[in-house]
Amino acid sequence: MDLFKTKSIEQSIADTDEPEYQLKKSLTALDLTVFGIGVVIGAGIFTLTGRAAHTVAGPSIVVSFIIAAFCCALAAMCYAEFASTIPVSGSAYTFSYASLGELIAWIIGWDLILEMFLGASVVAQGWSAYLGVFLGKLGIHIPDAIGYGASPFTETKGIDLMAVLLIVVLGGLVTLGIKESMRVNMVLVGVKLFIVLFVIFAGLQFINPANYTPFVPPPAPVEGAASGFAWTQPVLQWMTGAAPTSFGVSGIFAGASLVFFAYIGFDVVATAAEETKRPQKDLPIGIIASLTICTVLYCAVALVVTGMVRYDKLDPKAALANAFAANGQGWMATLISAGAVAGLTTVVLTLMVGATRLIFAMCRDNLLPIGLAKVHPKYRTPYVITAIVTVVCAITAGLTPIGMLEEMVNIGTLSAFVLVSIGVPMLRKSRPDLHRAFKVPFSPFIPILSALVCLYLMLNLSIETWARFIVWLIIGLAIYFLWSGKHSRVQTGMELPHEVAQALKENH
Repeated sequence: MDLFKTKSIEQSIADTDEPEYQLKKSLTALDLTVFGIGVVIGAGIFTLTGRAAHTVAGPSIVVSFIIAAFCCALAAMCYAEFASTIPVSGSAYTFSYASLGELIAWIIGWDLILEMFLGASVVAQGWSAYLGVFLGKLGIHIPDAIGYGASPFTETKGIDLMAVLLIVVLGGLVTLGIKESMRVNMVLVGVKLFIVLFVIFAGLQFINPANYTPFVPPPAPVEGAASGFAWTQPVLQWMTGAAPTSFGVSGIFAGASLVFFAYIGFDVVATAAEETKRPQKDLPIGIIASLTICTVLYCAVALVVTGMVRYDKLDPKAALANAFAANGQGWMATLISAGAVAGLTTVVLTLMVGATRLIFAMCRDNLLPIGLAKVHPKYRTPYVITAIVTVVCAITAGLTPIGMLEEMVNIGTLSAFVLVSIGVPMLRKSRPDLHRAFKVPFSPFIPILSALVCLYLMLNLSIETWARFIVWLIIGLAIYFLWSGKHSRVQTGMELPHEVAQALKENH
């Protein structure tokens, strides 16, 4: 078994023409940009800004957003080059299969499954929280046993039924078709952008410049870490022997690693490559445009929120709404809660779309059972995979204790970014003949810098997160060596099954 055997780009593209496994091409550059904004803007503004400012960075969380954006911009250029060269579902997984080989592709795919499954589940829980706040302001109370925070493993025994219902409804929408999903997404993104702009401009009048002082709060010891070790401390602090602290300069980078979750989404755009009308042109536009728009909005919101309420007084659960409530603007808080409900809906939707397309690509390569990759004869969507994604995400969102898995999403994504960045110069060297509609400037310097910056942010995640990530990797490697590596189409030379494709031809 050749662990680093690559899948030719020609074969990847040829697979997309198989009728049984062919997706419908309907998306434009505008669709992709909205798609990216839909998943990017959400958790970062509505759930992470307050928590990161309150616990690790203070007002300098704005700098954290800029650092995270810089990291993403470097990776985004690498994604854009790959997407314009290999317009196939699977995003980083497909890119690495062509440049780094099968084992690395499997690791990336496995990491991205972690990102999208957990990302959708975590954001669904955040949606449930804001739904409770919004309905509460209207005088409607969701019972604790079926609302935000409910879990068999917490004091609030029960299941977060609201999060479960959201995922089930969106799973049905994804099954109907990506264009239909994007229409709903576009409406909700419009609502979300209105709320974000409202926060920025309405919040300007309540800014107190004194709240920005100190802009970089002095380092403070991590609670319960007097011994010099804490599971919650960044790995880099532990490696260097530094005392576990929050705030200060290290807090800025720890904040960047945390709010990195806010930018996850531009990479999901690449998973829709096969459903894009002009992928070579439109994918780079969608990736870079969505990231640029979101960065500007994030920094503006962070400045406004930390200016309205001193960082140590921010409510980590619903920072935006409560910042206005703290300034006596209850009706604004209600409006923002409604916007958060719409905004987080789009994040869950797009992450579920991304998860189904990633697994679709891995199944088509028989790294996961190829029988799951069939598309619906009418809707041209991978309906079996969509059902699996819906069930897994619903169970995870309904049963998992809140605040447990956010950093896991980050580390899965960052690891993929590192490998994709390395893959760009390697593919240029092995396949200089390929047409690249978009090229990363100053290669290999920019791709290498991207990999190093992403690795640095990974090292600023907690020891606990790294431990869970290593366990996840071990499970993934076990699956690969016990089944996937022995059955993959690249290793066995297996062709895509044609039975159903032939039946479709006979019936049409």
